[in-house]
Amino acid sequence: MVIGEVMDYSPLILSAKLALVATGLLLVLALPLTHGLTFARFKGKFLVEALVGLPLVLPPTVIGFYLLVAMGPDGGLGRLAQMVSGRPLVFTFAGMIVASMIHTLPYAMQPLKTAFERLDRRLLETAYVLGLSPVAAFFRVVLPNTMNGLAAAAVLAFAHCMGEFGVVLMVGGSIPGETRVASIAIYEYVETLRYQEAWQLSLALVLISYLVLLAVTFLNRGERYA
Repeated sequence: MVIGEVMDYSPLILSAKLALVATGLLLVLALPLTHGLTFARFKGKFLVEALVGLPLVLPPTVIGFYLLVAMGPDGGLGRLAQMVSGRPLVFTFAGMIVASMIHTLPYAMQPLKTAFERLDRRLLETAYVLGLSPVAAFFRVVLPNTMNGLAAAAVLAFAHCMGEFGVVLMVGGSIPGETRVASIAIYEYVETLRYQEAWQLSLALVLISYLVLLAVTFLNRGERYA
């Protein structure tokens, strides 16, 4: 980098945008899914739980490869996206959102499951006796009493999406301004021996992650005192 040249933080901004959108959509998906897997009883439940938890043990490149095939022009998701938007999902920001959500889903579900399991079941029994439907009980009893788990899920999902590399590289590539997120930019800087840019972008990611954790810790501390 030439002295006096302004650092390009567009990959960092794109990473934050990806993390925010993916986290918001992921919580909408993870809340009912985790609630169902925690409270429902059905045959084969362990099979569903193992399937959802696969991203925890699979290499990101394996997940990225299958998503690349599924989102490509000949894949099911790719053909569906082609019908709706006129282009497949691969090498697009929308495709990176889908990939990030799939890879991050178990990380968001774990703290939610812990919070749901700690919930006093007598609160739910009382809600049902008072005539609340399962949906009403979820919003009026379950959700207000598991906000710490929801906050932890949001933090883990956001941090994971911000630092994701393998899956987003496989699905999104490295298109400046569209799919070149911070983790990919850092990798490319290191490959081309541009260590100053890599150092600055890495430091920015560390600071953002630390500030997010500080904010959630402060909120959880305030809830405990309340």
